[in-house]
Amino acid sequence: MQTNKISLVSKLLLLISGLLLVVSIFVPIWRIELDAPQYPEGLKLLIYSNALGGEVEIINGLNHYIGMKTLHAEEFIEFKVLPYIIGFFALLSIAVALIGNKKLLYFLITLFILFGIVAMIDFWRWEYNYGHNLNPNAAIIVPGMAYQPPLIGFKQLLNFGAYSIPDIGGWFFILSGVFMLIASLKEMNVFNKITKNKAILPALVTFTLLSSCSSNEAEPIKLNIDNCVFCKMTISNGQFGTEFKTKKGRTYKFDDISCMMNYIHENKDFEISSYFVHDFNATNILIDATMAYYLKSELISSPMGGNIAAFKSETDAKPYLIKYNAVASSWKELIK
Repeated sequence: MQTNKISLVSKLLLLISGLLLVVSIFVPIWRIELDAPQYPEGLKLLIYSNALGGEVEIINGLNHYIGMKTLHAEEFIEFKVLPYIIGFFALLSIAVALIGNKKLLYFLITLFILFGIVAMIDFWRWEYNYGHNLNPNAAIIVPGMAYQPPLIGFKQLLNFGAYSIPDIGGWFFILSGVFMLIASLKEMNVFNKITKNKAILPALVTFTLLSSCSSNEAEPIKLNIDNCVFCKMTISNGQFGTEFKTKKGRTYKFDDISCMMNYIHENKDFEISSYFVHDFNATNILIDATMAYYLKSELISSPMGGNIAAFKSETDAKPYLIKYNAVASSWKELIK
């Protein structure tokens, strides 16, 4: 016999969702971080449901020089209505949990998803307007340059790296939606259908693994275009280039292993997710630096005197060991 009442588990999920939404009103929902050589500790813009936080005045000063409009919370209508909208969803989530009606639950998740889509579109529109509507009389004008921050993830803006990501309130907001969605799927018996269809589970696992790996892929080095972050020379040799990616998604490229090591030692606060190095046996092919096999020799003439070549395997390196009278090395020895 079918019932229109939701289960106890779904009710608990909805109650937790409501509480998380209440908390999200009082903590930062989003953050945009800026880093550049002149600001080694970085600058951050914190976006609350009703205010702006972080180094707003410093960022406004920078915006003034490049012609961007300065940021003032009172100019955004979103800050006037957003706390009430979030409060409405919090109360509605708790009310649906107490009433226990499936139709109300489906109405809640549909409305919540629609609001999330509209909110992200509005955020993108805001970023677009601020990044493109520039003062033609600004002190610094770069023809054709726009300064729109990324909606989410990393983007290079002149010498600034801009990183946009949800803050604690945003993650609470997302988690609330996930709990609502889980409750809805549970009441529609979706999970029971998935467990019965065993073919779906391997597909889901494969998709998850592929998604997690894609963010750590190497970014191809553009020979004769990209510059070394450390020595500022143009990367022209496809046998010695290297790069690393930070956990924020930014890629730093170098023309020599020695340049990358020097840069890492001078900037110890980086949270690095992956390292890549050119395969000496190929041209402009990047391989996992932590798994590569290395040879050192004065006869290996690299761009900045690192004199280190990387190979995909020991077998690939063996012919060069005698040819260059080289000494074998490992990633652990290089990174010290």
